[in-house]
Amino acid sequence: MKKRKKDEIAAADAVLLPAKVEGGKRKVKDEIPAQPAKMSIYEYEEKYVKRENTKSAKFFLRLIIALIGVFFVWCFFTLSKSIWEMNEYAGYAAAGVSVILFIVFYIVPVVKICKTDYFVTNVNYKTAGAAKRRNKRVRYQIAEKIVEICNSVAGVGWYDSATVEKLEAGVKYHDDEVIKENLTALYNGSVKKSAREVIFKCSMKSAMYSALSQESKIDTMLVATVNLQMIKDIVFLYGFRPSDTRLVKIFAAVVRNALVAYGLGGLKIGNGIARTVGDAAKGIPFLGSVISVLVDSSVQGLANGTLSAVIGYQTIRYLNTEYKLQNILDGVDVGETEEELAATCEDIEKELRKKGKPVGPVPV
Repeated sequence: MKKRKKDEIAAADAVLLPAKVEGGKRKVKDEIPAQPAKMSIYEYEEKYVKRENTKSAKFFLRLIIALIGVFFVWCFFTLSKSIWEMNEYAGYAAAGVSVILFIVFYIVPVVKICKTDYFVTNVNYKTAGAAKRRNKRVRYQIAEKIVEICNSVAGVGWYDSATVEKLEAGVKYHDDEVIKENLTALYNGSVKKSAREVIFKCSMKSAMYSALSQESKIDTMLVATVNLQMIKDIVFLYGFRPSDTRLVKIFAAVVRNALVAYGLGGLKIGNGIARTVGDAAKGIPFLGSVISVLVDSSVQGLANGTLSAVIGYQTIRYLNTEYKLQNILDGVDVGETEEELAATCEDIEKELRKKGKPVGPVPV
């Protein structure tokens, strides 16, 4: 009976545990799956961290935002002045409307973009622990916001409803792993699709406005306005904004687009192309001028629409990069935190006091 029991146990072990054959003898060996080693903070620094001057980034960000604001003010001022020269009262009315438009189309988008929180991923061994705690809080706030939007706005259509339901469970039970998993699913799926739709719509607006407008200042303001609105919508969709360093590059691209739009508006692109359509067009001045206007409009619209799309995809790329980096950082072993170090120092001090040895304050 005992022998039979031993044979049954051996058979069960042979099924459950992988066997290894050495020298004609069959041996049973425990094989525990190897756990992947956690990346250390030093490895993370070496692989992902770039040396950045955050103070300079903040300074340049404010400078570029101010430059965009001055650009808007100049355009509104010159347009209001030209209207005032035609009719004094119409000029005053144009100035009042300009102030309202400046607030709505410049102040509001810029404030909303800059006030949105962001992930901290460019860290070192000193700041990694605080960054991980901050990023965890930001993830929770993003998830909470997405759930609130889907619950309060019927048929919003930006986010996959099944994934949002799982995300809501993660928010309810403060389950960080569930939140991470479902945010990643949203960003790889419905959010990416919705962001592309935003880019397409805004690029089409930029192209159509440029084609319709024949005034370089109006053309410039429309392009800058659409670009700012697009960035604001993408940031709202994702729930976080790029870091200051990357936001500087995005706003610099807005300035570049505005300058390009102003330059295209001042160039007679179509005139040169219209001269190449043939003797028939040349012989009919009216037809030549119509072709010139049409070509001017189509080239300007295509250029401005394309540049707007570039900014949109640049914004998405930065957001996706920083989200992936904060996920990687979340799994990084940062070693002993300041709190743990302080607790260890207190334990050492208590132990020394027990032994009757006077100690001074322990530096942390």
